[in-house]
Amino acid sequence: MIRISLVGDIGSGKSYIAKLFNYPLFSADSEVSKIYTTDKKICLKIKKAFPRIDFGFPIKKGKLVKCILSRHRNLKKLSNIVHPIIRKKLKLFLNKNKGKKIVILDIPLYLENRLYLKKDIIVFISAKKSTIKKKLIKRRGYDKKLIRLFKDIQLPLHEKKRKADFVINNNFTKQNAKKSVKFILNQILK
Repeated sequence: MIRISLVGDIGSGKSYIAKLFNYPLFSADSEVSKIYTTDKKICLKIKKAFPRIDFGFPIKKGKLVKCILSRHRNLKKLSNIVHPIIRKKLKLFLNKNKGKKIVILDIPLYLENRLYLKKDIIVFISAKKSTIKKKLIKRRGYDKKLIRLFKDIQLPLHEKKRKADFVINNNFTKQNAKKSVKFILNQILK
């Protein structure tokens, strides 16, 4: 099985491009969202870790943002609860798809959490900072401080790019993205 992982800046288009590969896709962000809306056990752990916050069930994204922004270390505390579950879900995904030729991994902290294997193919998604900023501002629930916190726990972009096997310069056009994905698949499957 060939594992292709997409890395890059927040808002650079990793999730969109990941879908264009048209192979089984593991999206950590989607899995985290499912946890907050369907996993009562994990939600109880979160409530226990943050007793002063009335989360309710399902946990609303706005409450999580307030929790994370109220104390810098809350992000790490929350990550310590959620990341082990994501690792288990990734393992299940990989086992389920072990007969597939290629799988796509869209995991924001893929390099930081040492989820990579030596033979993994890393694709760095590059985009202009000004374009990314415009796109992020349009997102529902955009919070500049939250984005900064997430960036602080990530490797610098130049390090991610240095570790990459391929770079896609995303100009946010479907034609360019499809062409880049096709080129990478052709190179890998040769």
